[in-house]
This record gives sequence, structure tokens and C-alpha cells, in this order.
Amino acid sequence: MELTQLEYFLTVARLQHVTRASEELSITQPALSHSISKLEAELGVPLFDRSGRNVQVNRYGRMFAERVERAMQEITKGKQEIEEWSDSTSGMVGMAYLNILGAEFVPVLIRGFHQLFPQIRFDLIQGNHLLISSQLEAGACDLIITSTIPESSAYEWIHMRTIPLYAVVPLTHRLADREAISLQDLSGEPYVNLKSNCGLNATVDACFYQIKFTPATAYEAEDLTTVAGFVAAGLGVSVLPKTNGLMLDGLAWLPIDDEGVLCEIGLVRKRERYLSPATKRFLDYARDKATN
Repeated sequence: MELTQLEYFLTVARLQHVTRASEELSITQPALSHSISKLEAELGVPLFDRSGRNVQVNRYGRMFAERVERAMQEITKGKQEIEEWSDSTSGMVGMAYLNILGAEFVPVLIRGFHQLFPQIRFDLIQGNHLLISSQLEAGACDLIITSTIPESSAYEWIHMRTIPLYAVVPLTHRLADREAISLQDLSGEPYVNLKSNCGLNATVDACFYQIKFTPATAYEAEDLTTVAGFVAAGLGVSVLPKTNGLMLDGLAWLPIDDEGVLCEIGLVRKRERYLSPATKRFLDYARDKATN
């Protein structure tokens, strides 16, 4: 069953006349009649009662026409949606990003892009690294902004920003007045850790491994905001980026002397996946921002 067969069928059903239908469709009458006959053979029932060139839709034809009209309407809507998404000046960019980046980094990035292309829209998803990575893999988005550099060459990593990490302690903590500390200074302190599904977890663990330090984990949290909240409540210490959304009352942010205690923020895409013109424009913009 082909789409053209369905279009031909609906035209004949609407006009109730093969000659007029063939003229409207700009095909020959034999070709039109053959297409309708082939469709009826596939369905196993006649769709019309015939009298010469005049035809009348029978009850099977009416039943089928109702369903086909709905299907054709959905196909038309689908084509329109694809056209809207793929338009280079007013299309849609599907992107996912880490929760914490929604407080500052992503809004600023999109604001700058909208100054150049105000009609392009965004379909945004936010969550932890595990969630946004699965969205990229499933094709629910074309780009993700994360702190985890992919290991596979099937992905492209575009470095966007390097963010220093800080030791975070309660204001009443014995280390709170220090100008800077080493990660070793946190030895023996109850540590508020991130669960492994959070992208920053691997980054911080790598920093600990570099200096052969293992924190005394007392709590594990799903996201950075919860970690900051636990520290502010006096339940432990942690290592976090100093970003909007985490600057809670009751926290002391201490620079870390150890080399390489940093968090990389970058944009990731699958290399072989089709990107719409609008998405390509945003990708080019992100690359330009990364080099400036």
C-alpha cells in the first residue's frame, strides 16, 4: 500500500468520477483505475460501486476513507513539524544539560545565540549525566552539555569552559577561615558525596585519585544542590563548583591548592547523527564561543 494510492483513492471518493479525478491528479484514467484496483485487491474488498466512469463509494469505501483521511492529516502535520524543526532561521534545537547548568551557563549561552537568531527555538531537557546521556543515545536530543568527556570516538566533545572546584564547609567549621586548603585537609571529615549517576562524581573522584586521597563518605546525594544543602546543615564537607544555585547561606568556599582540581564543561554530539540546519547553527555558535 503506497501513499499515492491513498491520495488517489480519496480524490476519486470525493469527486465520485474517475475522469474528473484523473484530470485533477494529472494522471491517465487507466493509471488511476489500475491504482484503485490494486488497492482493492490488497484490501480484499471493492471500495466503489461502478457505473462506467461514474463511481460511488460503498460502505467499505466510506469506512476506509474515514481512516485514511485521519492518517493523511497526521502525515501532513508530521511534514509540517519536520519543516518547522529543520528551518534554518526558525527551527528547533533539541538539547539536554546538567541540572546545575540551568542556573547560569545554559541561559547565558542561549541568550547570546538568540541575539543572532531570535526565531530559533529550543526543546530542552535537564537532569543528571546518566539521564541526559541516555536522551542523546536514544535520539531524544541532538546535543548535551555535560562535565563528562566521552571516551568513544563516536562522539564529538567541544570544550566550553573550565571551572575551578572548591572545598565547601559549614561557616562554623574549623577550616572555614582558611584562605585555601589541600584536599588532604579534609581527611577524616564526614564527606557529602555525589552518586555515580552525576557527571561531577567521576571528575571529583579523579582529583582524589591523583593525590591518593579517599574521603570518608557519610552521605550520597543525587544532585549538587542537595550536597550544598547537607553541607550548609552541618552534616559534612564536600567539593563543588562555585556556581549560581549552590551559593547557599551557611557555606564557606575554600580554594583548593592541589593542581588540576577543575571541572570541564563541554558540548557533546554523536558524530554520524543528522543535525538540522538550526542545530548546526547553534553548534557553530558554541564552537565559536569555545574558541573566544
